Amino acid sequence: MLSPTIQRAAPALNRVPPALNRVPDVTVDFWLIKLMAVTMGETAADYLAVNLGLGLTATSLIMTGILIVVLILQFARKRYVPWAYWLAVVLISVVGTLISDNLVDNFGVRLQTTTIAFSVALAATFAVWYASERTLSIHTIFTTKREIFYWLAILFTFSLGTAAGDLAAETFDMGYLTTGLLFGGVIALIAFAYYVLKLDGILAFWLAYILTRPLGASFGDLLSQPAEYGGLGFGTTLTSTIFLGCIVALVLYMTLKKNAGGVDEVHLSGRTQ
Repeated sequence: MLSPTIQRAAPALNRVPPALNRVPDVTVDFWLIKLMAVTMGETAADYLAVNLGLGLTATSLIMTGILIVVLILQFARKRYVPWAYWLAVVLISVVGTLISDNLVDNFGVRLQTTTIAFSVALAATFAVWYASERTLSIHTIFTTKREIFYWLAILFTFSLGTAAGDLAAETFDMGYLTTGLLFGGVIALIAFAYYVLKLDGILAFWLAYILTRPLGASFGDLLSQPAEYGGLGFGTTLTSTIFLGCIVALVLYMTLKKNAGGVDEVHLSGRTQ
């Protein structure tokens, strides 16, 4: 979660110099671009599979192949490079959506089952990560092993968020707007617990990270789906294009700021370490 610029002290072992960390600090623009990435992940997956007529299977194979190439590029950087990192996030958002959709649409797995399965997979990833590294902090991703754990957790958060969002919006018939407001409200409660009740920062971050997926996906579906399905009818092409443009602009801004050596105005609190 977010806190003022002046950070509370954190143990040296819990934070590495920013130049060594392979993922970005959690700032306002981090959450903005993350929310847009998950929204685009939902609409882009639908666009490729449905509008372009590729189908779920072909789309999944193509996007997984591209994701593997981009992750190889990301791992080769050995540091945080905005374009490589956020390209990987966008693609893993698309693939995470496709994994969930394949299980439901192609294999007939119920959304309740996929939601539980991805929850267990994510919990297992965190458990093994912590047992191996004794931390889940995103400020200490400076080895290949930790980066593998990080991206595996990110993949499961996207798949879980997709399944949970679809479960609420479709199976429970809450609709896209109500579902988005529900998850937005839960994120607000997490922020309150972090700032006021002093909830552990690592727990707060990962909970918020998981829940921004169904939040963004719900509003993505609200914008793109036809009116008869509860959407506003903008279509996946226009919706994806708008969010892609916003993502590119934000990544450009982050790159320029990083190259200029600018200091973020808002940083993740030391309690998250």
